[in-house]
Amino acid sequence: MTDIERGGADHELLLHAVRDAGACAQKRFQKEQKVWRKSKYHPVCEADIETNTVLRDMLMAARPDYGWLSEESKDTEERLTRRRIWVVDPIDGTNSYLNGVPEFAVSVALIEDGQPVLGAVFNPAQGEMFEAVKGGGAYLNGTKISVTDRSDKAGMHILASRSEHREAGWPERFEADNVRAISSIAYKLALVAAGRFDAAASAWPKADWDICAGCLLVAEAGGTITSIAGRPFTFNHERPLHPTCLASNGHLHKALIGELSEWAEK
Repeated sequence: MTDIERGGADHELLLHAVRDAGACAQKRFQKEQKVWRKSKYHPVCEADIETNTVLRDMLMAARPDYGWLSEESKDTEERLTRRRIWVVDPIDGTNSYLNGVPEFAVSVALIEDGQPVLGAVFNPAQGEMFEAVKGGGAYLNGTKISVTDRSDKAGMHILASRSEHREAGWPERFEADNVRAISSIAYKLALVAAGRFDAAASAWPKADWDICAGCLLVAEAGGTITSIAGRPFTFNHERPLHPTCLASNGHLHKALIGELSEWAEK
């Protein structure tokens, strides 16, 4: 058994760390805590920092030769020299988390040569552990999952962020009753992988830590994930940012690229 397979050492390490991090986040959920603002729309709270510490302590202590990239850690060029890198969002969907809405997730991936080989998205408030190994399928709480088989855009159920719901006109572009707003892109990608929704799209930029684990989940569940322009993702670049994101069951992908073309990067 290699470390990069189901039940391998890195897979077990990842699941253990993400569960502990989720427990850490859950302790402060719906409780008062200090909150700072990185920008107008991006808060950071005590739980973000504490959860990041749990993950770094566990993952880097066990794998000191791996690189590290996290939303809540200072970035360094050292990761660019490493073949394997942990990519971490301690709490994706901090706004929902702080508002007491159980639509947030701990998101962690291990990338190798620019592509995710392990990934986990854990929503502790819902008790949902989504995880995948490259070539080994995607799972929710130990049960294999797959994307939907819908091929007709009519009746399609799509996820977007609340800002896109308001500002990008998703309800006018698709059937309004079939558009659901959820803050966490990692959780949205996990829900597409689990077949609860047909697609998720973001017209706003996403960092590696936002989408890396979710990319593997969608792919291993049989779906397709690219930018809105249809470009595949690679990770661990000097600037770990992607202009847009589109995930679908695969059958709807071409139609969605056409529908959302005005948001595609040039």
